[in-house]
Amino acid sequence: MRSFPLPIALTARLSPVVVLAAAGWALSSGPSSEPQAAEKKPAGSTGSQSASAPPATTVPKTYSAAPAPCDSITGKTVKALVPGAKAAGKEIRSTDSDLRRTCSWNALDGYEYRWLDVSFEVLQSDDAAEESYQGRLKDRSGGGEVPGLGDAGYSVVDLTTEDNQQTREGVVVARASNALVVVTYNGSDFESKKAPSTDEVNKGAIKAAKEAMAALLDGRA
Repeated sequence: MRSFPLPIALTARLSPVVVLAAAGWALSSGPSSEPQAAEKKPAGSTGSQSASAPPATTVPKTYSAAPAPCDSITGKTVKALVPGAKAAGKEIRSTDSDLRRTCSWNALDGYEYRWLDVSFEVLQSDDAAEESYQGRLKDRSGGGEVPGLGDAGYSVVDLTTEDNQQTREGVVVARASNALVVVTYNGSDFESKKAPSTDEVNKGAIKAAKEAMAALLDGRA
């Protein structure tokens, strides 16, 4: 087999440092503050008093923790989408593994390279998750909705070329209550310099996203 130098962009993707940087997420909202105690009225006060308002109730979060991302995709799917990769995958270290978790699979099988990321993010409320979901779609175009994927799902596929090497990447973002599922799937052929088809990448990303969403729903708090 001949040895082909990897293009700069794909070589960088194989660097653990870049993987960590790419997989790191920042939550768009922090922990909610504790409600302040109601003001006490002094004993013996006179005069009519209006009925006190009922205490505010805290809406329970549907999801309190992110599921294990490396267990969210079946070995059969990993083998189909990332030939040559270990089914176990590799979880990327997070600053808060209760709220953000990501698993990656990547492998070079002959001249064919594939990469798959599956991420979960748990936010403080449904509204915060919806805001984050919409923010992730704001700068994306050319994609479309994915029916039946949580409360909302969207997929988009992009093609990039560097040093005459094509790479096609599909991204699926989905929301269920206060949690997000984000799947990134891409590939290249180092011999032909071509990328896999849009249909292959899009279907692969959606398949992984559906399995990840099922894993999230099974772990409903």
